[in-house]
Amino acid sequence: MKTSSKILCVVGARPNFMKIAPIMAEFAKSPLHAKLLHTGQHYNESMNHQFFVDLGIPAPDINLEVGSGSHAVQTAEIMKRFEPVLDQEKPAAVLVVGDVNSTIACALVASKKGVPVIHVEAGLRSFDRGMPEEINRVLTDQISDILFTTERIARDNLLREGIKDERIHFVGNVMIDTLHHNLARAVPAQETLASQKSYAALTLHRPSNVDDRESLTSLLQTIRQISTQIPIAFPLHPRTRSRMEEYGLNEMIESPDIMVLPPLGYLQMLGLMKDAKFFLTDSGGIQEETTALGVPCITLRENTERQITVDEGTNTIVGQDRKRILSAVKEVIETGGKRGRIPEFWDGHASQRIVSILEDWLHRS
Repeated sequence: MKTSSKILCVVGARPNFMKIAPIMAEFAKSPLHAKLLHTGQHYNESMNHQFFVDLGIPAPDINLEVGSGSHAVQTAEIMKRFEPVLDQEKPAAVLVVGDVNSTIACALVASKKGVPVIHVEAGLRSFDRGMPEEINRVLTDQISDILFTTERIARDNLLREGIKDERIHFVGNVMIDTLHHNLARAVPAQETLASQKSYAALTLHRPSNVDDRESLTSLLQTIRQISTQIPIAFPLHPRTRSRMEEYGLNEMIESPDIMVLPPLGYLQMLGLMKDAKFFLTDSGGIQEETTALGVPCITLRENTERQITVDEGTNTIVGQDRKRILSAVKEVIETGGKRGRIPEFWDGHASQRIVSILEDWLHRS
């Protein structure tokens, strides 16, 4: 067995929190010693704290407090601050999740210093190199020693990129572990919205959708049109709020049928999602969660790295095209939309499989 049984687990942004929560809970039951490092990539302190409380994540043992910056600045700063921590902690391995800048930054440092890298949620591909997350995914997988996948097609992607089969383990989706664990605690949508009406929900934050004035204007016009058919609950992302103010678009969502909300904690968002008639989004995680809940999802992107949510789940890809969006909405309203089925191993036990494999790996190493 390795001299150290310590696993240094890295999180950096909200999508990571839902993935690390069940893994940390399983580590707590195992003989392995896990330490949690938060890079501080997501720097909204109040939202940060709320997610940790909602998900029962232990307070980070280490916080790099990196904050915002361009992709290059943020990635470089994380690497610079992570290296001395790695030297001091001397873990048996570094575990990273997802595809944010913290993931690739810490994986790079660990790999170059000869520390094994474990990647949870490996092998997902949108095949769109214009997405920074796609670059992070591909590069992290190339330098990882153990790769945990959420769906079987991910193995095909990894093998095609030259990853050895023995490094790949299909374990299921830890995001769905978190969903299963918290579903009974979800805040009912009626409490968040103060309304009993049927509604659709919307999230919008990707740069390709909100950083271009024309794209954002077109999407908001479409949303306003949809709101004449069904009220829309819209938790407004800080990035989107900022762009709307910059472009003078706030009036476009000033309607009694568009319920603008502040960013929500996990339990509020889960309740909103669970009770929605359908969900419009450009978020990757919501595509997975709606599939697990059987809620139709209309994705405002031209592609997805979570193709299984389209092939087996409730997801429909429509991009920014107004006709496609309205057609998908019409189908959901008239027929109930796609219901799909729950993908294999999205059963709430992915984190158990991960920790079991790591216990065996450390014992044999």
